[in-house]
Amino acid sequence: MSSTSFRIRRSAPADAAGLVCLMEDEEVFGNLMQLPFPSLALWAERLGRAPEPDRCELSLVAERGTELVASAGLYPAAPHLRRRHAAMLGLCVAPAAQRQGIGRALMQTLCNYADGWAQVLRIELTVFADNAPAIALYRRFGFETEGTHRAYALRGGRYVDALSMARLHPQPPSLPATPRGAAAPAATP
Repeated sequence: MSSTSFRIRRSAPADAAGLVCLMEDEEVFGNLMQLPFPSLALWAERLGRAPEPDRCELSLVAERGTELVASAGLYPAAPHLRRRHAAMLGLCVAPAAQRQGIGRALMQTLCNYADGWAQVLRIELTVFADNAPAIALYRRFGFETEGTHRAYALRGGRYVDALSMARLHPQPPSLPATPRGAAAPAATP
């Protein structure tokens, strides 16, 4: 297996230990809203929760051999009916696995899921303003900066700005055109 060969799959409760290893790296947790010293019990509990039915939730991992090297997810932005069209995206890749197409493949998978299956019109994310590689990846997928959050979060003893980015569905679904008064085409058996 080459160093760039990897597999993407849905996360499972058994991934808790792998996520703890991923989140223990300061380059990973420092660019997320995670804290040092991740808890195995917390990750096991998170991964053990069943997704709520009829929600746009999808949690993925990427593995190279038996090593979990990345995690990504799409989650409802809010429980409110008027925000049902929006989802939040999160992504992290182990430093040794960066710039090998894993982040791009996870982004493509999540965007395809959002666009083709989950009825998501708007994908939102927050990224630290100094994380240039992540920002470049998000822009390649159509995300645009919508604003800057000054002193957004404490990281290593310093407050760091973050960008609010979002992507609208590039081709929102629509109904096929039917002439006014005409019957809809019959379904074929």
